Amino acid sequence: MKPALLLTTLLLAPLAALPAAAGTPKPNVLVIMVDDMGYSDIRPYGGEIDTPHLDSLAQNGLRFTQFYNSARCCPTRASLVTGLHPHEVGIGHMTGEGAKLPNRPPAYAGNINDSCVTLAQVAKSAGYATFMTGKWHLSGDDQADWPLQRGFDRYYGCLAGATHFFEPDDSRIMFDGNRRDPAPKSTTGRRFYTTDAFTDHAIRFIEDHKSGASKDSPFLLYLAYTAPHWPLHAHDEELKKYQDKYALGWDKLREQRYQRQLASGLIPKNWKLPPRDPEVPAWDSLDEKSRAESADRMAAYAAMIDRVDQKIGDLLATLKKHNAFDNTLILFLSDNGACAEVSLTGKGDPVKDRAPKTTLTIPSYGKAWANASATPYREYKHFAHEGGSNTNFIAHWPARINSGRDWFREPAQLIDIMATVVDVTGAGYPKEFQGHRILPLDGVPLTPAFEGKSLGRKAPLFIEHEGNAFVRDGDWKLVGKNVSTAAGLNVKRWELYHITADGTELDNLAGTHPGKVAELSAQWETWARRVGVFPKPGNAGDAPKKDKKR
Repeated sequence: MKPALLLTTLLLAPLAALPAAAGTPKPNVLVIMVDDMGYSDIRPYGGEIDTPHLDSLAQNGLRFTQFYNSARCCPTRASLVTGLHPHEVGIGHMTGEGAKLPNRPPAYAGNINDSCVTLAQVAKSAGYATFMTGKWHLSGDDQADWPLQRGFDRYYGCLAGATHFFEPDDSRIMFDGNRRDPAPKSTTGRRFYTTDAFTDHAIRFIEDHKSGASKDSPFLLYLAYTAPHWPLHAHDEELKKYQDKYALGWDKLREQRYQRQLASGLIPKNWKLPPRDPEVPAWDSLDEKSRAESADRMAAYAAMIDRVDQKIGDLLATLKKHNAFDNTLILFLSDNGACAEVSLTGKGDPVKDRAPKTTLTIPSYGKAWANASATPYREYKHFAHEGGSNTNFIAHWPARINSGRDWFREPAQLIDIMATVVDVTGAGYPKEFQGHRILPLDGVPLTPAFEGKSLGRKAPLFIEHEGNAFVRDGDWKLVGKNVSTAAGLNVKRWELYHITADGTELDNLAGTHPGKVAELSAQWETWARRVGVFPKPGNAGDAPKKDKKR
């Protein structure tokens, strides 16, 4: 849809605000999201993986200590792209990845619905060109809900979830716009690799835009990597770089990362490192062969993140080439916490298991390495505890964010990204779009944080996924596993933490503060019924097996 026509369909809410004085160029917006990366994996958050470009963005931007995702791939993408809670837009659990899921409540339909607009549709109303590359994962076969039909001018990537990094096949092939690209060509001197292709197509979109008739207009780019989600596929060059790097094991790695987090001021000195996950064996208890195989899997995982950083460097160089770097708002995050799926200590061989049509769940690094990736937190992807829902989050914008800023410690959430885009682009958020009523936003702009000010949030933060949930209100966090079931809310499963004093969630205060539990539980249930958590389909809201994340 052309911008002029789009404007005629919008009934603008009063949320919009100009980003700066009249005549100041509008900023470009670049949202970069990685897949299944743990909180401590990159160097600014305690890691040892070589990430110089992310290091620079963090050092010269703003680092958030508490930024909440939706604990899983599809719900996070739904919330990021729309600014609404995933249940509100039909992705309360997962997408169907084929036909729409039958006999489901609207919140669990498995396909992005018409109660929302996307970042692209909102940005277009303010004169932006809009591009996306990477993992969509918000629809099935209905082309009406693919990226081009949801406001993006150009798209290249995978519509489904996980895919083979070197040889995408079957339903997990690449798409160029609406067209299938079953035999994608390499964009580098190496073999085809999704991380490279997603970045290089994003660069091509920017280059074409800057050489076209609308070169002076700003752009919004959403780059959604599949790395480092399994299968752990990496180029040989990066694999060699990390060979033997992780022979120290997950126990020492956790302790090293924790100490770096303390030293950097990321976490307070009084936060304790949780004990190793009780299901995870001590590294020294493994035999030599098992340690070597497991270390290789972690090396492949690190190699994937290293390559992401290299390609981000290429993208940043493109911005600088066009003198667009200083006035581009860059947001970087992960879609959920570390992935403990598939096995305990990992499965597969990072070299042998790169053949075409290899099972996508191998190689994977297992719960043991995920426990290290989640440092200093416990739990993982799927769960609402900090290890599953708190992501590293970096905001970089030289025109508005001064370098050398301290950590920003106020909690924020995915729902704030749409509000931020509305704010910085001068766009309007619609009450109606193409004949459909659009749900209002709960998020707040992040822009006050850019100036070192409070976000001014007046309501708690909430999430729910697969029965796991939390409410975060100031210093308190009420969280639980399997608290929301098909039968309703099970209040006995709530845990209560004074999160500012006990950020690693070790001292459950539910038994000594029943009044606070009741207060926060009531707030969560009111929110849950408003956004559509209830009624839940099936047993405790679980989706059928075909619908599980691959």
